[in-house]
Order: sequence, then C-alpha cells, then structure tokens
Amino acid sequence: MTVIVLAVATLCFRLLGALPGLARFAAWRVSAAHGLAVMLVMTASAHFVPSSVTFMPNLADMVAMVPPFVPFPALVVYLTGVLELAGAVGLVIPAARRAAGICLALLFALMLPANVHAALAGVTLAGEAASPLWQRIPEQVLYIAVALWAAGAGKRREHRGVNACRSVISLL
Repeated sequence: MTVIVLAVATLCFRLLGALPGLARFAAWRVSAAHGLAVMLVMTASAHFVPSSVTFMPNLADMVAMVPPFVPFPALVVYLTGVLELAGAVGLVIPAARRAAGICLALLFALMLPANVHAALAGVTLAGEAASPLWQRIPEQVLYIAVALWAAGAGKRREHRGVNACRSVISLL
C-alpha cells in the first residue's frame, strides 16, 4: 500500500508540474520528494492511532513490531513517528530537502530491523500479516533510494570555477 501511495502521489505532483504556476513540480526529483512526504504523513499517522482503531495499523501494532532488544518500545514508536513527520516537512522545504532526505534514508535503514522482526514474529498490522521479507526488504531499499535521490545526494556539485570555465568556452 505504501509503495502505491508513493508512486501515485509522485505522479500526481509531476502532473501538477505541467500546470501554469506549478513549475516547481516539473522535475521528477522534486515530485518524488513531495510524494515521499505524502507517504510519510500516512505512515507516521499509524504511530499515534489509538489501539481501539482497527481499520488501519495503530500504536499497539507499531509497538509489536519493535524488536525485543530495543528498550522503551512505545517511546521509540512515538519518536519514529515524529521523525517521519519532521522528515516529511523537510522534504517539501527546498533548503532542508537534502538534509531531510539523508536523515530519512538513515531512519529507514534503522527501522529495517523492526520490519524484519514483524515478518519473522508473525506480527499483524490492522489484523493482516506484516509484509513478508521478500517484499519488505526491497520496499525499504526503495524508500532509502527515493529519499537519497529526492535529496539530490548522488548529484555532483560543481564549483563556480567550473561554471566560469564553461561560460568562457561557450563564448569562444
């Protein structure tokens, strides 16, 4: 479900980029950053949903995902929910996007043991079995890759001198 939310939201933002006044979404990287932010708001909401809510994953489900070696599981769940929301905000602010994407990639990597534990321990989320490892691990890698790509982490930064040389060469 989360992959679908990420893909659909990214595509919607990219389509918005074709409209006048919304040129900021004309780049796939920016649209992906916003799509990931939408996905994070959705996933983070489960960290704060009371246990009485059963139509979606709730706080109790999230706490059950935390591996036994992690102390204070409820606090960890609240903290990761807050970090996901903070990351979502950072992704939509151009000046914070790079830092947010890198921090989210680290967070996704740190949360992988919880997903592994949930799959191996038979944890249920809203009454449904957690994603199997063959599905969840590639999803987590995808989220890490999208966070880094949206942040421009792999993009080479050029020095002013390089740009000046290119300008001079183009004049010749």
